[in-house]
Amino acid sequence: MSRNENIFMALEGCQTVALQEAIDKAARDGVRLVLAPGLHISGGLRLRSGLDLHLSEGAVLQFLPDYAAYTDNTIDVIAEDSNTAMILVQDAADVRISGKGVIKAPGPDYVVGRLDDMGTHIPAAHRPRVLVFDRCRNVSLSDFSVQSSPMWTIHLISTHDVTISGVRVDNDREMPNTDGMVIDSCERVSIRDCDIATADDGVVLKTSRGSDGKAVGACRDITVRDSRIESRSCALKIGTESYGDFENILFEDCEIVRSNRALGIFSRDGGCVRNIVHRNIRLEASETPDGFWGSGEAITINVVDRRPGTPAGSVEDIIFENITGTMEGAINIVADSASGIRNVSFRKLAIDQRDGRFRGQRYDMRPTHFDLAPSPDAAGRANAFVKDENGQVIGLVPYPGGMPAFFASNVVGLQLSDVEFRRPSPLPSGWGAEAIVMREREPAVWS
Repeated sequence: MSRNENIFMALEGCQTVALQEAIDKAARDGVRLVLAPGLHISGGLRLRSGLDLHLSEGAVLQFLPDYAAYTDNTIDVIAEDSNTAMILVQDAADVRISGKGVIKAPGPDYVVGRLDDMGTHIPAAHRPRVLVFDRCRNVSLSDFSVQSSPMWTIHLISTHDVTISGVRVDNDREMPNTDGMVIDSCERVSIRDCDIATADDGVVLKTSRGSDGKAVGACRDITVRDSRIESRSCALKIGTESYGDFENILFEDCEIVRSNRALGIFSRDGGCVRNIVHRNIRLEASETPDGFWGSGEAITINVVDRRPGTPAGSVEDIIFENITGTMEGAINIVADSASGIRNVSFRKLAIDQRDGRFRGQRYDMRPTHFDLAPSPDAAGRANAFVKDENGQVIGLVPYPGGMPAFFASNVVGLQLSDVEFRRPSPLPSGWGAEAIVMREREPAVWS
């Protein structure tokens, strides 16, 4: 053992107290804490400023299934009625987590049923997130894996100057709300060489509101590069929580596989979205059951007012360049709110549009105000899907004239250059003859 590291050996039984004491001592003494190979069972943990935590190859940090084990790790930003974390880092600086080890969460213990027609599990009402950094700076995450999260997996809140590299996330593909990485109101974040597979969003940028109802902050200067994403929701996403602004965001040199929506921007809560670049993206977008938002869309941007008195923020100055791959849905750019979508450029797109097994052939405007507060007698799950009196999911809209490859509504300053859509011949039933459809001055329906 080096004088600059402490080794925590794997022991039988739950080791929450001993592990927390070792964490505190390592941070206080300025030495690396190494989790040795083997099984380490724990309840909620808190990491301190200056901690260098290394998960050795073969080390498994396995968390208890009991939600009560995390009640001391509470967070102001509530997600899906839950406000706890298995690992919480709060008001800290200079924290590093590295190594080839595994953080294993108890995701299966938070499944309480199944919705076969929606293609999802029914999750428990309260589920802890796995790893949360709240109001931190100078954070480094590298090389470890996280498995079986019951809720958001890695959540950064108002945390600045962050590097994430070589991190792997592997979650149940049917467990809702298991976003891989949530970058929430953060600045100067670099994500690269990561591999994420999950049921919900892969890498998602949000600007949430705190317990005071105000925006936590803005998302600025974020880069996501050289990563591989699999998502049943949206692989690389901005929104839907959008109380603060988003600006200067780059998604580059990424591969999106076996996903539902590939690239998405969703403005709902007042924050503006500007200066966003997607470049050199290879994607596969396949249809999913109606329980997942979207269905096989390569690219989606939509702006909807969902809260009374709070118009959505505008989306402007967006670039998609050198995007290739396949999709079973269409590209959808829809401004339902007067806030609008402006100055969107598509350059060098080459996408094969294929017939999907669900043949939904609709564009998806969820989430709307119907999803926030469904009526007590409505079928569905809040912030997921709501069915009308005829049993149809609210927010799924048939394309006028059949499904095109590219559908735009109320977009100002739309530019298409070197754009190619390869469609089957003859066209499948329900497809529109026009590959590119642009509509103007359409009335608001969902805002």
